[in-house]
Amino acid sequence: MACFLVPTIIGGVVHHHKDKFSDRLHINWLTAMIWGGAVGLAIEHIAHQEIVPWFPFLTAMGNPADFIAMLREMAMVGIPMTIALVAVWAIMVVVYEKFIVKNKFSFKTTA
Repeated sequence: MACFLVPTIIGGVVHHHKDKFSDRLHINWLTAMIWGGAVGLAIEHIAHQEIVPWFPFLTAMGNPADFIAMLREMAMVGIPMTIALVAVWAIMVVVYEKFIVKNKFSFKTTA
């Protein structure tokens, strides 16, 4: 219904504040992952007619009972999905910084 809204909101906040993060955090990776996932989920929701081109745009917003189900889906699917995405990004950054960058500059030249 609307689980894609959670990563979309986080993506907007991160994108807005990306200049405040260190380059070593590779925040561009996180924004690419968040926006890619959010767009993919939005397309899936459009395909299942949960997002429509007329107000209120989300079919769950038309019925109060569906609205509660939408909030529950956002809490039960959107938040854990976003946490998992951020965890994967964190692992990518750690692996890159600890293994790839470290090895890239550790070569010694012999004459």
